[in-house]
Amino acid sequence: MITCRDIYNLQLDGVELLTGETGLDRMVSWTYYVQTKPYDDHMNHGNFALIVIDYLRFSFEEAYNAMIELNDLGISGMGISVVEDRESVPEKMINKAKELELPLFFIRWEGASFVDIAQSIGQLILETTVNNKRTGDYLYNLLFGYEVNDKYIEKISGQFGLSFDRPYRVGIIVIDRKYGVNLEQDEHTYTYYTDCLNRMVIHMKKRPMYMRFLNKFVLLFEKTENKDTEHEIEVILRELDSRSEFKGYISSTCILGSPYTKPADFGKSYQEAKNLIPKKDYLPNPTGKKVLSASSMGIYKYLFNSSNHSEILGYCNNKLTKLEEYDHANGTFLIDTIEAYYMHGFNVGKTAEALFVHRNSLQYRLRKIEEILGMSLEDSMEYLDLVNCILVKKLMFDS
Repeated sequence: MITCRDIYNLQLDGVELLTGETGLDRMVSWTYYVQTKPYDDHMNHGNFALIVIDYLRFSFEEAYNAMIELNDLGISGMGISVVEDRESVPEKMINKAKELELPLFFIRWEGASFVDIAQSIGQLILETTVNNKRTGDYLYNLLFGYEVNDKYIEKISGQFGLSFDRPYRVGIIVIDRKYGVNLEQDEHTYTYYTDCLNRMVIHMKKRPMYMRFLNKFVLLFEKTENKDTEHEIEVILRELDSRSEFKGYISSTCILGSPYTKPADFGKSYQEAKNLIPKKDYLPNPTGKKVLSASSMGIYKYLFNSSNHSEILGYCNNKLTKLEEYDHANGTFLIDTIEAYYMHGFNVGKTAEALFVHRNSLQYRLRKIEEILGMSLEDSMEYLDLVNCILVKKLMFDS
């Protein structure tokens, strides 16, 4: 995916940036020729808008209002052309674009063409897509064993700056999303999200190898002691998920496999990360980390290798049966309450918000748990044992 900065760097004949330098890193998904309202029927996030001041459909005042409305709809930038170059863009419009941090370009009427500009932007998007596919094809081969031999690796890897005398690990970015009423708009929002994610990942400091595969986003990067790349992924996902157009609708988690030095073992790292995906929402994660790995499972990962599964399940059932039976008989959620209370750091307010209940209702649930089990939740060892049993059952025995 390209940005307005890439368009600016094309130095197209007859195209001048008037203002909005601070917004040049906005992602561009395609071009949009503005003609009729309602704009949200036609415009998608990331469109680069093109308007002609023809004094019929658009005067400068109408274009000014359209710019504000289109910015609210998520355009990446705007190009203005004036019939016969009759007048300059008003300072009012330039100042507003600067305030919005919206890249505003002037396109000369004489000698410039919206068609040429749209084609240039489209070609740039296509070339970027092809380059990304080339990298993705090589990563696919590495992870799934196709053409992985010493000669192939020596020939290709140097082109991507890879050196296999150090450990690399795989990360899989999993995107969770909620659907609204307008499924078509949901898909456009999701596509724009993935375009933004793609752009941010391929411009990371360490430049991980990156591909989209089966609705997942797969990275291969060098493991370092200071975990720079893991920290950068955490920052990227938090920043992206907090944007107003995505918050509450789309969120991502990166699951990491173990590091390996031999390219033939990178597929193992992928499988390890993939196997954790169904369990990611059950892992102990009270701070809401965006990057999780096998190490996040702590002692639970050893339980998977135990042959005493029936003994483990029996112990967990013995601890939880009374609560499970009460929940089943009364339609309550005491098991979920225990887990949520732990995951939110024993904070009543945050736990109540997460469970969509009143604080008083949460307090009642906690007292009911103590009553049923004949124990105090202030007993940290007993409480931790309950949480462990809940997580072990979910991690080991829920399919």
